[in-house]
Amino acid sequence: MIAALNPIALRLGPLEIHWYGVIIATGVVLAVVLAMREAERRLVSTDDLFDMILWALPFALIGARTYYVLFEWPYYAAHPGEIIAIWHGGMAIYGSLIAAAVVVLIFCRKRQLPVWLVLDIAAPTVLLGQGIGRWGNFMNQEAFGAKTTLSFLQGLHLPDFIIQQMYISGAYRQPTFLYESLWDLLGVILLLSLRHRKHWFKQGEVFLGYVTWYAFGRFFIEGMRTDSLMLFGGLRVSQLLSAVLFVGALILWFGRRYYQPLLADYLSGNQLTSAARAQKDNAH
Repeated sequence: MIAALNPIALRLGPLEIHWYGVIIATGVVLAVVLAMREAERRLVSTDDLFDMILWALPFALIGARTYYVLFEWPYYAAHPGEIIAIWHGGMAIYGSLIAAAVVVLIFCRKRQLPVWLVLDIAAPTVLLGQGIGRWGNFMNQEAFGAKTTLSFLQGLHLPDFIIQQMYISGAYRQPTFLYESLWDLLGVILLLSLRHRKHWFKQGEVFLGYVTWYAFGRFFIEGMRTDSLMLFGGLRVSQLLSAVLFVGALILWFGRRYYQPLLADYLSGNQLTSAARAQKDNAH
């Protein structure tokens, strides 16, 4: 008999700490550290950025769970006690991104921060968190694909622990969690290696690059999953949203380039801070 990995990392009396939460928390911490370092380079106050993260994180968690629950409402209506049981899984990435984006927009407006630049700083680190977070789904045996064979999984040269964990409900499954994680991590490498090239990105375009990259990959990977959130007529929620985001981001990208040719470069950083520093230097 094939034994699945234990989803519980640690028990402290009645308290259970799940791998799902540990892995997601790890992704968040790494994302925050990288974002703070980049903020310093782009002349964005790390104090402001940290305050924004403290606001965005809880709303991102609420948004992720609310999104999932809404599209699985028949089940949660019958099991209301499960609504808050996030340690069992059931967190929708798109829900967290939508909620966090709203918080960022409001926060930047209040603190007079350049919203496009802040989104640029955050984008690759968010994608890193997403790539790491998929391993939480792995531990909970979620985000899997159609039935496959042991020989197919072995042909992918996967470690035995992944193959064993992909034995779900009496059959081996496509490791779509892994496909998305690898796609996300490849996107992180590309964005981090390209965003510091001179004159490659205008402010806002690192973020739009993240949206197009993630949405493109998610559209196809979602089509392989068998545990997707569904709309009427068998339409997959995440596929529809991915298509909308991909097309919308491309239109916005090229539209901004055409109608706003004088957009600041990403590497120029926070223009207000740069101007203040220059004025101070001139005064001396």
